Amino acid sequence: MSRKVRRVPVTPDSRGVEELSENEIRVILRGADDLVGSGGRGLLAKILKGSKQKAVLEHELDKSPVYGALSALSLEQITARIDWLIINRYLEIEYDYRLPLLVYAPRGWEIERETYADELLEGINRLLAGDKALQDLSWLTEKNPEVLKFVLGKIADTSDAKYLPILKRWQNKATRKISNRIRETRRALQPRGDWSLPQTVGAARDSEQVPRKSPCRCRGRSGTD
Repeated sequence: MSRKVRRVPVTPDSRGVEELSENEIRVILRGADDLVGSGGRGLLAKILKGSKQKAVLEHELDKSPVYGALSALSLEQITARIDWLIINRYLEIEYDYRLPLLVYAPRGWEIERETYADELLEGINRLLAGDKALQDLSWLTEKNPEVLKFVLGKIADTSDAKYLPILKRWQNKATRKISNRIRETRRALQPRGDWSLPQTVGAARDSEQVPRKSPCRCRGRSGTD
């Protein structure tokens, strides 16, 4: 007879926090992206606090765009805000064997998807402005396909042909489905009467099966309370 798994109990407690600002919600959700499905409340709190602990630095979580964003608060105050997001269904707890891990609830993912898309679009704009550090497009091509489609939608909405050179480069490195979407976006941005883009794309590239979470593999880290 197998032994029953004793899960680490989690009881979210917002400690009197009644409401968060839109910015606080976006910051916490953005921090969660680097550990969704692989880390817990304690580790997220340390990212937002700007902790120098090994669990944070070892997995390069100090590179998160919101690392230290809530450094003025204590870890207890930050955890209370994370718990508020769980209680209000922006985040959820899922168990991997016995460890409680954070995942996005649909309400939270909808916000994070747009936040991340805006961040990637800002990177594209910086590349167009001459930021040489972004010349290697791997920072863009390896992201969640759903977020990338959102980015392409935002680009199409601008009707700005300045994005065409970047889209061409990106299409050469993209998976088949994203390549098709990029082609549609390029056509939308082409000057009227210029429809020189091919109607079909080449052979299928890498698999489209990309996990919703970030590329960072952090399962089994400490601090997943």
